[in-house]
Amino acid sequence: MIKFNNPDSLFWRNFISRSILVLIVVTLIVLFLPRSQNRMYHYDEGKPWVYGQLIAKFDFPIFKTEETLKHERDSIMQHFIPYYNADASVANKKIEEFRNKYQSGILGLSTDYVDHVASRLQQLYDAGIVSSTQSKSLRKDTNNVIHVVTGKQAITKSAANVYTTLEAYEQIFADPQLAVNRTILQQCNLNEYIEPNLIYDKKRSESEMNDLLSLIPQASGMVMEGQRIIDRGDIVDAKTFLVLNSFEQATAKRSETQDQITTTFIGQAIHVFILVFLFTVYLALFRREYFSKIRSTLLLYSLIVIFPVLTSLMMRHNILSVYVLPFTMAAIFIRVFMDTRTAFISHTVMILISAIAVKYQYEFIVVQLVAGLLAIYSLRELSKRSQIFLTALLVTIGYATTYLSIQLLQANNLSALDETMYIHFTVNGFLLLFTYPLMLVIEKTFGFVSTVTMFELSNTNNALLRRLSEIAPGTFQHSITVGNLGTEIANKIGAKGQLVRTGALYHDIGKMQNPVFFTENQAGINPHDKISDLESARIIINHVTEGLRLAEEYNLPKVIKEFITTHHGTGLVKYFYINYKNTHPDEEIDEAPFRYPGPNPTTREQAILMMSDTVEAASRSLPEYTEESISALVNKLIDNQMAEGYFTECPITFRDINIAKKVLIDRLKAMYHTRIQYPQLKV
Repeated sequence: MIKFNNPDSLFWRNFISRSILVLIVVTLIVLFLPRSQNRMYHYDEGKPWVYGQLIAKFDFPIFKTEETLKHERDSIMQHFIPYYNADASVANKKIEEFRNKYQSGILGLSTDYVDHVASRLQQLYDAGIVSSTQSKSLRKDTNNVIHVVTGKQAITKSAANVYTTLEAYEQIFADPQLAVNRTILQQCNLNEYIEPNLIYDKKRSESEMNDLLSLIPQASGMVMEGQRIIDRGDIVDAKTFLVLNSFEQATAKRSETQDQITTTFIGQAIHVFILVFLFTVYLALFRREYFSKIRSTLLLYSLIVIFPVLTSLMMRHNILSVYVLPFTMAAIFIRVFMDTRTAFISHTVMILISAIAVKYQYEFIVVQLVAGLLAIYSLRELSKRSQIFLTALLVTIGYATTYLSIQLLQANNLSALDETMYIHFTVNGFLLLFTYPLMLVIEKTFGFVSTVTMFELSNTNNALLRRLSEIAPGTFQHSITVGNLGTEIANKIGAKGQLVRTGALYHDIGKMQNPVFFTENQAGINPHDKISDLESARIIINHVTEGLRLAEEYNLPKVIKEFITTHHGTGLVKYFYINYKNTHPDEEIDEAPFRYPGPNPTTREQAILMMSDTVEAASRSLPEYTEESISALVNKLIDNQMAEGYFTECPITFRDINIAKKVLIDRLKAMYHTRIQYPQLKV
């Protein structure tokens, strides 16, 4: 049993959890990948064969195409003669009913009319009467014939000579002798004595049909072992295309008996594992901040799983074209929520995995990589919705242009270009427009905050910031200034400037509870003069906890709440701590009531805000603003923060800190309009 009770426990915990995640990802992808071996070569009719000479390794039939087989089946079905059973009892029964009813004769007619009508009915039954529904299928072709089965004998009869019940009724009066007395005979309701006597024999007809269809040969010839099929550079004509398809089908059937599916599965598993493992190594070596956070790894691996699975399903079930899938959407998400390099690496891994399932792998990889690069380049910083439209347009153009270049290299004439692919690229571009609304889903699901959301939160007209400007105007102005300072530092060192600006606007919102206790909101009167140092320290420190409460109330993102808790770290409220210590020289002072709850900064952006906040606040107390005084203040404050270990838990470098110092000095000099001292004229 492993016990995580040493400093390396977090590493091992991350290592085990990420290893399990890698295995789950590989398993999910491989389970969905198609394992059909019917595509060993990539070729199209009318295009040149790009491989070497192909010789048949065994005898195999030339299978007919599905269209040819369908045409032959349709031809058989069209000329098939169905079977009908003749039921003699129907005629006997109905004629007997007629004679019984009119055994005394028909009123108004001579007695021999009963025999004449009965004779006419017998003639119609001998010809055959079918139901109206069966008649519709028989009359589609005037040449149709049917088999009429009487006992064990079957005779062929033209469907045109068979009557429906309505036609049989009209045929009664085709007899001249009966026609002259039609009015009287109509009163006899002769239609009651007409009933179908030819019954469709469904079982026998379908059995006969299936026997005929089974006799259709599936092949139209044979290719013998050793026979040349095609050579490099030959154009794949219709016949050769059929032979190549047949060769791959025959190879696939032979492979199924040689455990080929198992070896394919193993090969796919190794391929996917290598790519996912290398991606995990990249995160562990170069993006530890993502590797250590489960939400970041879940987003990355989810995207790597989703698109290969969708690709596999589309290829397995022949659903549209894989080029309608907006693969670049994943690259955009990762670029917006993380960084450019991770977006490209993730996109590349995802494409290389998806390529296992597609037909034209080289073409697929090149087209998708170009589209992914365009998506990443065009969204260096997403700040407005119109950028998504531009990205979708550029990606669509990139798809089309790259595909056209590949087709021009492969096709022997312009007429061979596949124009339908450009429709797929257009659909892809349209689906890419849904990236913007889906960002909200990603944010809520994985807890990220996009640049667009940062811009929305930075709007000073929103309720919380407007309330801050009204209740604590000095704090509001201080927050804006800190945001400007922090943003410039972030831009200089490659950190997230918009994140720093947004965090700065909200870092002091807790001061709204007691605004007059903070110097930037005071107008001559200092309420701290009337209370103890301990109470003053409690009120000052409380602006952090009150800020968190307001952040919860207004549903601010977690990343903004972290700026509220870390902008003072675990530092002391030094003014009141020193003041209390001076007034109680003989007392052992407990630092806890004078210390902020923390934690210390864990990101470069939080460290930038801490430096900017401390320097901006302290700069207000300078007796004079000269280059020397400002430089001394900035260096003293930031050096003290470093000495007290505030930056030990965040990945900020000495170089970053030196750049931050320079930016703060230059900006404060500009803000306070420092002037160089002119030399005195010596007399």
